[in-house]
Amino acid sequence: MELRQLEYFAAVADELSFSRGARRVHVVQSAVSTAVAKLERELNILLLDRSKPRVRLTPAGAAFLVDARATLNAARRAKESVVGFHGQLSGSVDVGTMMSLGPIDLPEALGRFHRAHPLVTVRLKQNVSGSAGHLAAIADGSLDIAVVAVPGGPPASVKLRLLAEEPLVLLCWPDHHLAGRESVVLTELAGEVFVRFASGWGIRHRVDDALAAAGIAPVSPYEVADYATVAGLIHHRLGTTLMPRTAAAHFPELRTVPVTPALNWQVSLATAAGRALSPAAAALADTLTGQIPADQEGT
Repeated sequence: MELRQLEYFAAVADELSFSRGARRVHVVQSAVSTAVAKLERELNILLLDRSKPRVRLTPAGAAFLVDARATLNAARRAKESVVGFHGQLSGSVDVGTMMSLGPIDLPEALGRFHRAHPLVTVRLKQNVSGSAGHLAAIADGSLDIAVVAVPGGPPASVKLRLLAEEPLVLLCWPDHHLAGRESVVLTELAGEVFVRFASGWGIRHRVDDALAAAGIAPVSPYEVADYATVAGLIHHRLGTTLMPRTAAAHFPELRTVPVTPALNWQVSLATAAGRALSPAAAALADTLTGQIPADQEGT
């Protein structure tokens, strides 16, 4: 069994297509088909169902893919562990990111990192499951680092370092009955229609927990996975929401009202506990975190 076979199989499994998988690894389709077929013969089991127009993973293939990815990631980290000895940092870093990072200027940080380490490739990835999906990817090795919003403690397999925090604010339309207030007490939101964020998002859990603690069971007919749609629904008076202050500032046509007591939203850097970062990933983590006081670092 060769790493090349695992790479080709993972590409086909991700794309559910031999042709797209071949383009992804920059080889001809026949080479990918041959390598995957040889892998199946070596394992004596079918990994891919080719009986339909679109390729599908067999149950055995789905199970094998998990360990194949772990093996490929381990091999990549092993290779990158020695790149610093060649005199200039190189390699690649897979980074999980969110739709909003609060006050963190990710493009600026990446620009600064690229100028310092031009040979390092950074791949940014979002997850439809939000921070929950990123934490799972950190644990299984498919992400090196991730910027997440996680209320409460992380799983034991993940380490968090605080990057920033800011308050949540009420976002509503201009003539909403709370729009002119200097602040609003959380219990005053009882009876409001809420636009909720997708399950798995850190802000969804933060808001749900806060409302539950205030004894509020929100009416939430809308659940969306991007801030622009949330703002559009609010603009058309279909509900209100609680949103990080920096994100809410992107919608000046709406009104923001501070909430008391303050509800803070935290952004943290997630890495795998007990697994060393590659030199490239460690350098990027240092760029993102800067100098973090020890009393702000969690495990």
